[in-house]
Amino acid sequence: MRISEMNWMQVEEYLRHDDRCILPFGSTEQHAQLSLCVDAILAERVAVEAAEPLGVPVYPAMPFGLAPYFAKFPGSISLRVETLLAVARDLIESVARAGFRRILIVNGHGGNAPVGALALQMMTEKPNLSIKFHNWYNQPRTWDAAMAISRGGSHGNWMENFPWTRLANAPSPAGSKPAVDMALMKASPPAAVRAMLGDGSFGDAWRKPDEDMLRLWETGVAETRAALEGPWA
Repeated sequence: MRISEMNWMQVEEYLRHDDRCILPFGSTEQHAQLSLCVDAILAERVAVEAAEPLGVPVYPAMPFGLAPYFAKFPGSISLRVETLLAVARDLIESVARAGFRRILIVNGHGGNAPVGALALQMMTEKPNLSIKFHNWYNQPRTWDAAMAISRGGSHGNWMENFPWTRLANAPSPAGSKPAVDMALMKASPPAAVRAMLGDGSFGDAWRKPDEDMLRLWETGVAETRAALEGPWA
């Protein structure tokens, strides 16, 4: 359930019988023709759908992450590493102070990997916490389901093109795009990254059939729910 649909008294009552919650993390950055908020949309939605039958509270997605390489794409936002880690620490400490002891961080953006390292560090500082950092999109079964559709699944292409990340006024092109040279892109400053990427997609098809995408989504939801169910320390 969404924490936005609860009041503090309901949270207090929930904590009498369960101590799990979900903190989704996303990003606001270019995703070609898709919403700038793809990563936040997907992280929060997969968390909500995974948690719904278990009744576990889901906080609103943290909408900003680390995306300095997209600095030349208007609308993209990037925090500094130290800023993201400070915010993540404050969020974890806040829910722990409320009484949550098992915290699932559902991450939708690869650039947020430092939050996973922070979670490990915080468990050495606070042994009463059990924290999981869950990249929902590249868990084993979800990744296998994606690769069964196409081995070119990546940023801004079909792999992030769901009915809820599309913009009605910006349809995706038909066909596909040549893959970008990832090694060169990672070694390039933001202006060169924009010139290299064009619309922003990393390549391959912009869109796949919805029936394929919904099967992929169901796998991601199920795998996220399994992480929420356990095992926990």
